[in-house]
Amino acid sequence: MTAALSAHELIARHRSTLDQALEAIRTRAYWSPHPEHPKAYGENGSLDAAAGKAAFDALLGTRLDLGQPGTDDWVGGETSPYGIDLGVTYPHADLDVLLPAMKAGQRAWRDAGAEQRAVVCLEILKRINDRTHEFAHAVMHTSGQAFMMAFQAGGPHAQDRGLEAVAYAYVEQVRTPDNAEWTKPQGKRDPLAMTKQFTPVPRGIGMVIGCNTFPTWNGYPGLFASLATGNAVLVKPHPRAVLPLALTVQAAREVLAETGFDPNLVALAAERPGEGIAKTLALRPEIRIIDYTGSTEFGDWLEANARQAQVYTEKAGVNTIVVHSTSDYKGMLSNLAFSLSLYSGQMCTTPQNLLVPREGISTDQGPKSYDEVVADLAKAVDGLLGDDARANALLGAIVNPDVKARLEAAAGLGEVALASREIANPDFPGAVVRTPVIVKLDGAKPDAEAAYMSECFGPVSFAVAVDSAADAAELLRRTVREKGAMTVGAYTTDAEVEQAVREVCLEEAAQLSLNLTGGVYVNQTAAFSDFHGSGGNPAASAALCDGAFVANRFRVVEVRREA
Repeated sequence: MTAALSAHELIARHRSTLDQALEAIRTRAYWSPHPEHPKAYGENGSLDAAAGKAAFDALLGTRLDLGQPGTDDWVGGETSPYGIDLGVTYPHADLDVLLPAMKAGQRAWRDAGAEQRAVVCLEILKRINDRTHEFAHAVMHTSGQAFMMAFQAGGPHAQDRGLEAVAYAYVEQVRTPDNAEWTKPQGKRDPLAMTKQFTPVPRGIGMVIGCNTFPTWNGYPGLFASLATGNAVLVKPHPRAVLPLALTVQAAREVLAETGFDPNLVALAAERPGEGIAKTLALRPEIRIIDYTGSTEFGDWLEANARQAQVYTEKAGVNTIVVHSTSDYKGMLSNLAFSLSLYSGQMCTTPQNLLVPREGISTDQGPKSYDEVVADLAKAVDGLLGDDARANALLGAIVNPDVKARLEAAAGLGEVALASREIANPDFPGAVVRTPVIVKLDGAKPDAEAAYMSECFGPVSFAVAVDSAADAAELLRRTVREKGAMTVGAYTTDAEVEQAVREVCLEEAAQLSLNLTGGVYVNQTAAFSDFHGSGGNPAASAALCDGAFVANRFRVVEVRREA
């Protein structure tokens, strides 16, 4: 293929960004090349707000032809959680045609080397970043996120995670030199001399199984980690959230073609309703890497059955906050209220269980009983969401009927401290918008355990009364060990309690946030600095992003000869 963009041009354009990303993952300091404010877009080829909305509107009701081989049908059917039919159709693939076509381009992609692959990936991310406003609407109308969250989390924050994966992939590949001269002395005899060449080689085709709630944020790490390490990537989106990943595949294919590589290195696998092709694909011998975000049940199935593949999963967990004491009671309540409300709790990092001593906690406002803490938190959530316009901007929409059903059932699990209420969205009358419910449970009662020891994904939280800080730490340990956790939080002014919680998290491999009272929340993580998940408890088999996430996507093959 003729390259419109040479390797030299791409390296000149993107090497400095790659170097900054490498420095960021080394220092863990704040850095991002992707502006997160909507007004930052509109120059140097990027779409501004109006152009991005127009681009999204132009997609509705159209066929998104990606030019893939093996297309045997056109499928679609996405309905926005905001109540509109997207009407976009996508290519349905004959896998026996598409998968061999994807493998055909891997040799040239492998031989390009780590640096060239990295800068091609950065060019793909640049093209996606230029279309952030368009992608924001695509994410909003497939995930139910409010626009600003869809813009930031689905746009620059997702792009950051993709770039972070590229940086880790590059580091791991260049850890071994391309060539080495090896000489072993033999005393009076001539030394043994060898020349050795080391080449990172891909495993095969990687498959990204997308999720409904964060299609780009959760999808980009695996996509770019596999692509940067020389693998072709098949993107299998969630049937309710195809569009953002289809646009991603479109951008990737365009850049690959322009840089002289086979565009079939990245392809889309959309499916007919109820087809369930993820299981079929997961067992194909061509699929050698799988990245999955979703239910524990299917994640466990993948880990048990996709034996030919390296499987990375992010599954369900029961996230817990220990509330023992605080020097900023108002700040604690405000921080927790926001964490429970953001995107209607439809995040894998949202707190579910709040462990509060039944005798109460000490605060800067004096002692507060268990009942007072729970009642004050309910008031804080009510205050945060009291204005419907603000509530809509924070809550977004309920992503699917299962979340709504869990929310409605939660009220029957215990004493309701904060009832959920319905909020109308004047811009989207079809949107299902609900405020969080908080339910009081007694941690000592066996019938309550069934509720708080199960994930209730959505805007549902349990205020669990425990006997002491020690009991809270022990329940935290059991929860993480048995059910997993993506996040843990704790509020305490007691050094011994802090150490006890910290020790639980170190031993059970759970990411811990302590005494958050300002503008950083337990359910948010920053690329290049925070680890999302740990890979060390049942909630996830990998962390986003670390060396382990990328190193097993390739192997180093040695060719040696006598000098």
